[in-house]
Amino acid sequence: MAVLRWPAVAPAAPTILAVHGITANALAWGEVARQLAGRATLVAPDLRGRAGSREVAGPYGLARHADDLAVLIATLGLGGVRLVGHSMGAWISALAAVRHPELVGSLVLVDGAVSFPLPAGVSEDDALAAVLGPALARLDMTFESRDAYRAFWQRHPAFAAGWRATLDEYTQRDLVGKEPELRSSCVPEAIHQDGRQVLLDQDAATAIHRLPCRAELLWAERGLLDQQQGLYDAARIEQAGLDPARVGVAAVPDTNHYTIIAGPEGAARVVRSLLATQGPEA
Repeated sequence: MAVLRWPAVAPAAPTILAVHGITANALAWGEVARQLAGRATLVAPDLRGRAGSREVAGPYGLARHADDLAVLIATLGLGGVRLVGHSMGAWISALAAVRHPELVGSLVLVDGAVSFPLPAGVSEDDALAAVLGPALARLDMTFESRDAYRAFWQRHPAFAAGWRATLDEYTQRDLVGKEPELRSSCVPEAIHQDGRQVLLDQDAATAIHRLPCRAELLWAERGLLDQQQGLYDAARIEQAGLDPARVGVAAVPDTNHYTIIAGPEGAARVVRSLLATQGPEA
């Protein structure tokens, strides 16, 4: 697996392991790394089937990714690590804590890890397409140049507030192939298998209720396309029945599903939780 590392300035600084979303890659954490500014070491893998880890073979699935994290933590000697996951990475992080409690010290779960049953009559494929939208569509697209791929992302409504160097580096890392037939690095089988498990896997769905350590859930007010309704809202979070003694919850104002980690304000809020001296904030 490919793993990126942003080192801390001080040797005694904590290490944070960051897990990206379903069609993302390790550079999704670029803005968080920038704002950490060496106050902690940040380690972020490309999950198997994406970017630098696209050649790592399946089977895929959330438990497989969680076990990959355990191998990474053990290999790097990071036991008791502070783990942060965004979107699908939040489900993986919660599941890793449940499956390997001795390796995870605390969790920050960002706009993910809370599951709800599919509405009656809605298939998992339809639900996946409805939630992921353009993120899934781009897997079947080719781009004549890196500039064309950049323009594709710059038109995305989630990034209407502005384009930054960290976003550019993140999206460009996703490309494989040669011009004029560049495409996303994401392996379609990995995306579909992982996506179905996010929607249906009961171990992943219940992991947030079985955590062996303290966690904080940060949720974005708006959705993947910057729409007013995000993945969560106050009513849905209440409906989830989270144990407040185990999981602290906070909305992150004026963020969408992407900018909660990729925008300056969202990343600043995530960094605040990651650097809290007693673990995630209540």
